[in-house]
Amino acid sequence: MKQIEIPYEKDRSRRYRLFEILPGALSWLILTAPLGLSFINRTLGVFFIITYLLVWFIKSIGLNVRSIQGYRSLERHKKLAWGIMLADLKRGEPTTDITASIPKWHADNVARLNAHENPIPVDDLYHAIVIASYNESIEILEPTVQAVMDSDFDMKQVILVMAYEERNGAQSEPAVQEIVKKYGKLFKHAIASKHPVTPGEVKGKGGNITYAGRELEKYVLQQDIDPLHVIVTTLDADNRPHKHYLNALSYVYAMTDSPRHVSFQPIPMFTNNIWDVPAPMRVIATGNSFWNIILALRPHMLRNFSSHAQSLATLIDTDYWSVRTIVEDGHQFWRTYFRYDGNHVVYPLYLPIYQDAVLAPTLPKTIKMQFVQIRRWAYGASDIAYVADKGFFSKNKVPRWDLWAKFLRLLDGHVNWASAPLMLALAAFVPSLLDQENFAAIQLPLIASRIQTIALTGIFITLFLSLKTLPPRPERYRRHRTVFMVLQWVLLPLTTIAFNSMAALVAQTRLMFARYFDEFDVTTKTVITDDNKKIT
Repeated sequence: MKQIEIPYEKDRSRRYRLFEILPGALSWLILTAPLGLSFINRTLGVFFIITYLLVWFIKSIGLNVRSIQGYRSLERHKKLAWGIMLADLKRGEPTTDITASIPKWHADNVARLNAHENPIPVDDLYHAIVIASYNESIEILEPTVQAVMDSDFDMKQVILVMAYEERNGAQSEPAVQEIVKKYGKLFKHAIASKHPVTPGEVKGKGGNITYAGRELEKYVLQQDIDPLHVIVTTLDADNRPHKHYLNALSYVYAMTDSPRHVSFQPIPMFTNNIWDVPAPMRVIATGNSFWNIILALRPHMLRNFSSHAQSLATLIDTDYWSVRTIVEDGHQFWRTYFRYDGNHVVYPLYLPIYQDAVLAPTLPKTIKMQFVQIRRWAYGASDIAYVADKGFFSKNKVPRWDLWAKFLRLLDGHVNWASAPLMLALAAFVPSLLDQENFAAIQLPLIASRIQTIALTGIFITLFLSLKTLPPRPERYRRHRTVFMVLQWVLLPLTTIAFNSMAALVAQTRLMFARYFDEFDVTTKTVITDDNKKIT
């Protein structure tokens, strides 16, 4: 098999290091450009800043439209009768009762599947749910398993894989063993996978779920099950899939012409404990949820994130996930992309996987953990060097136009992540600080304010939609808590700069100076039960 693993630090060439430096260098260049250009020529600096603001104004309009479209798609797919539709695929005949829950396109899909030369029999599909844990207790893990069991899907077609770590005393082992003993018989099979400490691996999720995947492979081959008929979904310990998720995934998988070359991405939504977290974390969690909804409508930009699914055959072909990075989820897209010479896409599933927002025992710790979580996500900038190395400087058959398009989108996304919030908030003031007699420089903050005011009307769209997606208010909170859910959005500019932009800058700057993250920073999350008990 071709080499698709990330090179060790000692094996990274100067060229590889150049591309590790690239995103941070571009981010800092953009951030200093208003100052540098204004020193050279005030008018040039003003022109650059206005152009930048107008580009983002146009982008903001597109994002607002996508938010509405994405929300509608999400709500529509949650109401579809996926169980009935999947049964129709099995018998090869669509139901005649066409309602809002049975869309018109379903009959076309049944006909297309009947005409397929070598379809995967729906009855032969199995799901493997890999739940990764590190130090979670039974109170955290059991609701996740229960959410899987509450799916409107036959659990005898589901293999449960509880993946936990040997390191630091295997703190999750008692909980995992209890779950397997208590619920194992309700599934087709249950596996408790204990990942040993392994030299050459970062201390992260990738090594854990890779080891679990190999344990799953052994069982599947022993049972003489075709790995292409096994759909593997990875979940974190706090992830709760929507009740229709397994049926919908089965349906889309069965309709896929070449499932070996496809990843499936549901929508992560950080709403499990949204009523309990402080206001800044609620804004960040809601913003992240809607960004995931927007991405689902842009398949050309969609990548594996958090919970995702692939066939076991694909995972075997890619030797599972990377064990050398802390961002194994997004990186898995690129492993698969280069393993199949560019013949790999991500299909969105417009159904949520509900997750916890960041909440630690104290507010200072919560703020720190939120920054750490986003910094870890932003460390996906490390994929830029990987893509350049495997795409441009290693032998492959990836179409050049597709490679360039994906590489530039990847680079653009990470650079904007780090630079855009700061530029939009502060750049307009730079020329006037340098020259208070230049008319264009003096007028720039006012012009920027007008542009930003119009653009910020999109907050009201997100605010309205966020209230629509909230879970029911817990009885322990009074109605005024809902008022705070509205007022919290005044914090958006602050949270965007203090967390998103700064976290991305820190991640990219560390990458510039080869200060690699070699350990997965576990995010502290606390759940408050109905009787006000806190579980961290």
